[in-house]
Amino acid sequence: MKRKKLEPGYSYQPHYNDAEGFFADKEIIFRSGGRAKVFKISSRLQVFLLLFIAAAAVWSFYSYHLYNKSGRIISYKNQELDATRDAYADLIGDFMNMHKNINEMLVLADSKKSANKKEIENYKLQASRVEDKIKQIAEEKDWVSNDIIKEKLNLNEAILQRDIAASERDELRRQINEMENVVDELKSAEMEVFDQVERIAGKEADKIKNAFGGINKALKRKGLYFNPLANRKSGKGGPYMPEPKTQLKDKALQKKISAIYKAADDLQYYREVSEYVPLGKPVWSYWVTSQYGTRSDPFRGKRASHKGVDLASRTGNKIKVQAHGRVTRAEYAGGYGNLVVVDHGNGFVTKYGHLNKIYVKKGQKVKLNDTLGEVGTTGRSTGPHLHYEVLFNGVDVDPMPFIKARAS
Repeated sequence: MKRKKLEPGYSYQPHYNDAEGFFADKEIIFRSGGRAKVFKISSRLQVFLLLFIAAAAVWSFYSYHLYNKSGRIISYKNQELDATRDAYADLIGDFMNMHKNINEMLVLADSKKSANKKEIENYKLQASRVEDKIKQIAEEKDWVSNDIIKEKLNLNEAILQRDIAASERDELRRQINEMENVVDELKSAEMEVFDQVERIAGKEADKIKNAFGGINKALKRKGLYFNPLANRKSGKGGPYMPEPKTQLKDKALQKKISAIYKAADDLQYYREVSEYVPLGKPVWSYWVTSQYGTRSDPFRGKRASHKGVDLASRTGNKIKVQAHGRVTRAEYAGGYGNLVVVDHGNGFVTKYGHLNKIYVKKGQKVKLNDTLGEVGTTGRSTGPHLHYEVLFNGVDVDPMPFIKARAS
């Protein structure tokens, strides 16, 4: 490529852009997402912003200067006020001393009749000057004004009452927090106690249920079964009375209390039933000489049916009934000798044979652990013992499960 030849007399002059002024128009370019936006700032707007910033700076400096100057003035006034108060206190002290000295001199002059009038006049003059100074200070200084003093006292009282109220509020909050913590601890302790009560009630009810389970094993051999819940029925009726609203908001606690009531009701019911079922031994000390069922007859030596158990014991040992009931027989009955029969209800009947003495009468109501008589050897007997039978719904059953059962 050939360069273009310059014509004769021609010289190259490079072009320069003229320098722009400080307040020349400005452009601000923003790029975003591949796009560009241009904002122009005119020279007038630049001048206005600069003047605004300068004015704000001047105002800030002036405010700061006034603030410092006001602080110094206030500090100086406070110092002056403190000095005036000190001077006022000193003058009051001087005035009181002057009065005291004058009174002492007057007393002395009156007693000795030889007072120095010139000294008294000097004291009076000094006292007058002190009083004048006090009045002058009181007139010039507003802080000794009664209204201002009263206003300051009222303000201080209000501040004091506010501080007292705030302190009492904080103390009340602290006490409330402590009470809430105590309530939480008590609630936890209550739940533990309720759990323990429920477990105890459940264990007691389980003991009675196990006793009933033991005697039912003997009853099942005869095709019988005792259901302790068979009679747990209650009539319904009466006037309508709406249930009161409970105050307990803790559902867990309410549920636990309901469970305890149910466990207590169950325990109470099973206890009442057990008091009419002959559970336990009728003689405290004994040994078994003949079991229930088939045995060799003690007199003939042949196999024979034995409807009860023979509990050998010492003559005179007390025989006690193991359930509430009513005596249906209390008499001599041939081979049974002296016999007592007790009807306990619910189908249960017990028989006590060969008694040495009978303590009860026919038709008499007896309670659990009442004494029926004494161990003996009356009737068809080879020695002192108690012949003990248990019947359920008219059928004799093995008494040993009843003797070994423990309801409590």
